[in-house]
Amino acid sequence: MKELKVIIEELLYNQAKDFEISKAIKKEIDNYYKTLPEIFAQSGGKDFLVKHTKKIDSIIKLIYHIATRQMFLEYFPTKNAIPLTILALGSYGREQLSPKSDIDIAFIYKEVAGFNTKEIIEKMLYIMWDAKLKLGHRVHEVSELRDVANSDITIKTALLESRFLDGSKYLFVDIQNQIEIIRKEKQKEFIVEKIQERRAMRKKFPLMMEPNLKEGVGGFRDANLVYWIGKLLYNIPQIKELPSTIVNPNDYKKFRIALEFLFRVRSALHLTLNKKRDQLLLDYIPEVSKLLGYKQTPNSHLIFAKRVNKSLRVIWLYSRIWIDSLTSNIISIYKEYLKPTENIKTEKDLLKFLIKNSNRVFHSHPTLNLKILHIKKEKSSKEYYSLIKEIFKAKYTSSILTALSEAGKLGTYISPIKKIEALPQFDGYHKYPVDTHLIKCIEALEDIKEPKIEQLFKSLPEDKKLIVKLTTFLHDCGKGRVSDHHKIGADLFRVYAKRLDISDENIDIGYRLILHHNQLSHIAQKEDIYNQKSISKLAALFPSKIELDMIYILTYADTTGVGSDIYNTFTARLFETLYEHAVKFLQHQDFLDEMAKRVKRIDTIKRSNLFKKLPKPIQRKLLSIDSNLPFIKYKTDKIIEITEKATKITDYELFIRNDKFLTIEIIKAKRLDLGYLLAKLSMLNLVNIDIIKLFDNKKYFKIDFNQKVSPEDIDDILIIVNNAFLNPKKQKINKPIIKEEDINIDCNHSSDYAIMTIKAKDQKGLLAYVMSIFENLNIDIVSSKTFTHKGKVEDIFLIEKDGNFCKNIDTITNKLT
Repeated sequence: MKELKVIIEELLYNQAKDFEISKAIKKEIDNYYKTLPEIFAQSGGKDFLVKHTKKIDSIIKLIYHIATRQMFLEYFPTKNAIPLTILALGSYGREQLSPKSDIDIAFIYKEVAGFNTKEIIEKMLYIMWDAKLKLGHRVHEVSELRDVANSDITIKTALLESRFLDGSKYLFVDIQNQIEIIRKEKQKEFIVEKIQERRAMRKKFPLMMEPNLKEGVGGFRDANLVYWIGKLLYNIPQIKELPSTIVNPNDYKKFRIALEFLFRVRSALHLTLNKKRDQLLLDYIPEVSKLLGYKQTPNSHLIFAKRVNKSLRVIWLYSRIWIDSLTSNIISIYKEYLKPTENIKTEKDLLKFLIKNSNRVFHSHPTLNLKILHIKKEKSSKEYYSLIKEIFKAKYTSSILTALSEAGKLGTYISPIKKIEALPQFDGYHKYPVDTHLIKCIEALEDIKEPKIEQLFKSLPEDKKLIVKLTTFLHDCGKGRVSDHHKIGADLFRVYAKRLDISDENIDIGYRLILHHNQLSHIAQKEDIYNQKSISKLAALFPSKIELDMIYILTYADTTGVGSDIYNTFTARLFETLYEHAVKFLQHQDFLDEMAKRVKRIDTIKRSNLFKKLPKPIQRKLLSIDSNLPFIKYKTDKIIEITEKATKITDYELFIRNDKFLTIEIIKAKRLDLGYLLAKLSMLNLVNIDIIKLFDNKKYFKIDFNQKVSPEDIDDILIIVNNAFLNPKKQKINKPIIKEEDINIDCNHSSDYAIMTIKAKDQKGLLAYVMSIFENLNIDIVSSKTFTHKGKVEDIFLIEKDGNFCKNIDTITNKLT
């Protein structure tokens, strides 16, 4: 800056043009802004803003010096003699100027003949504009300040927080006298209008995962409002100088820590983007957090965003409390809000008071927030947990939860929520932090808009209503951990529900609801809701009508709690259709048992390291396998092995094991004449065959015999298998003895599949004969199971209904019997 002053003096001496002077100033400003990241790294929140403010002060003072030198030349008067004062306004006036914020100043003058103050102002403005200073300015004659302030609340606000920058201190005394008059006039009107202004902006910018640091809930404007009203009523220079009966020093310390952090975040946001931005979008978080010294890991981004959210909540909490204290004798801002009307000394007193008032929706008065904030934590007891349980039996649980949340005490009272308070959700779907989302889910549950869902909820027994409320609120309590939040949340629920003295039966139901809380939504929106595998999956997870009712209600609340338009006509129809199909499917108990085993195995597979190492496309193929058989019968490594091999096969692949007994495995993508194959191998004792439909029209066959063969036989078997893929001549197969009562066919097994069972005397070639019939009729088998025991055979075939099976039942029966 010293070097610039020397350059300017030389330019003035040489009577340089204004644009040359502006060019020199602009170069200084550009060089300064390049050093801001380094200055920022060495400074705290407000400290950095003060340093930046002082730098801008020095530039504006220099420009004032230039303008007056050029106007008066060698007849340069003292500053006090010139009837012009320059004031810093807004964040600049408060010494909180962010790097890319507008520089708000006011030129206040007194009309005195011969000083040409307007020309001085004009010259200063042109130099500042040419130097590319981002300026916001006002020009007023001192005598008009009172009129303009009373006509425009923005001007009154600016004058209240104005700061002397340069010019006449004599005139500044007059200005201060005017401001003092302005401060005392229309105080109530000012307070009402500013509060209404803030309410409108908070509504526009609620506390979401992409908060507005300036105008949103808990933003700088809430802190400013405390300052403005404090300045208006007490003429104090800082919030901390308000009476201790209003601002508790310990509370102020927490407030100041939060504010300092937000100052740094906003400065980092401006420096990162190199422009003015007040909304912290998710895309900005990596670079902003990096500038603030956070390590670049997904977890560090969560930690950073969580602290931003918590800091905003702290500002919002104390701002409400202090503004109420400041204004309670003037206006009633929170007239309809719930105040503590009883002697509340303990946590139990507080909970009883909240429960007592929860028969209606209520909003917490700041005095209630303050009461919640300062009540000391007690050791939890049976009575304490009984009261927590009563919260979830209340008509408007959401009001109680919101009251605790506003005071930052939700996790203190409901421990499973502790880790997810203010926790962001970077999934592109949720709009609110986790705890806010959960409260909104409860609000949706207490004001159900769908008549059918409302009726289902009302018809639930009281103990099941309690479980729905508890699981709706705790369904995401497992988030913020490395492991799957569904399982962690379900485990947390199980432990917590025991403390609440919930029955074992209801704990098990609640556990399943949380463990699979997104399955109805996922299946409805990602899978075919008319496909029996999709339907049966949901019915297997919730194998009773009442559990399906409960997951349907929870899904409605969860989806509605995400934000507007997420639960809409389209999703409502999907959810309802899937729910109704699942209810109807409950009659297929055998199939449900199978599907339940499949779902359980899939959960195990997903947790395995082998599965996690698979590429995502192969993971998806494994999970899409139509048949339940491998998930019931095979180990995880075997299922993964089959899947990996099947993804690579374009023709077929054969595997033969001949250790203790002969096993043939085939994975194929082309047609296999299974009837021919089994007929050619009928000299061997077949004990089991698995036929599994995989994916991409590929199948897996596992054929087990109860004997070991010679090495020479292996070569023959290889030839037989290869011939089965080469459109061989039809092999004559002896017809087995099968009675009509040995066969059971059910074409109503499910919406997609029919089932056929054969229980007969074990005979060589029996399965080969059945398969040859299926081959001739072009019937597609999804899965097959064969069991041989004590001379009896039981074959079970699951067959697609949309093929040729059900319309050929008579033909199949005649050919078999």
